[in-house]
Amino acid sequence: MVAMAEAENPSEDLGAVLSRLLSVIVDREAPILEAHGVTMWEYVILDRLSRADGLTQKELARRSRRDPTRLIGHLDALGDRGLVAREVDESDRRRRTVRLTRSGRELVRSARGDIRAMEAALLGGLTVSAQSDLRASLAMVLRDIAPSEPEPAGD
Repeated sequence: MVAMAEAENPSEDLGAVLSRLLSVIVDREAPILEAHGVTMWEYVILDRLSRADGLTQKELARRSRRDPTRLIGHLDALGDRGLVAREVDESDRRRRTVRLTRSGRELVRSARGDIRAMEAALLGGLTVSAQSDLRASLAMVLRDIAPSEPEPAGD
């Protein structure tokens, strides 16, 4: 019954809708991140650290979906700007953990606020409740398909 109703009233595939939406979001986030002095990848790294500080570089690469060799360059740049600190792991001196500095936390908090304001404007046609439901529904889908991914902390 659902398939017949869908055939009579075709809508865009979820992938097409999400692809277009992601493109709009990335375009609107770019000037926000630039204003905060970070690239998209740097923000992703800082955001992951804000949710689970003190990660090993290997775990940070996994959670940020960044190649470990490329992660090092980002961490060098973020460290030079005083946004992250890397420390030798005392339990295994070959490992390094990464932590946000106070400046890093402030940057994430400020950038996240500006991004949330952009998102609220983007989703302005939805009620606040519908916006919340959309975020929760998408998060639930992600948890169901990628249960090994750490769940983000609430904002």
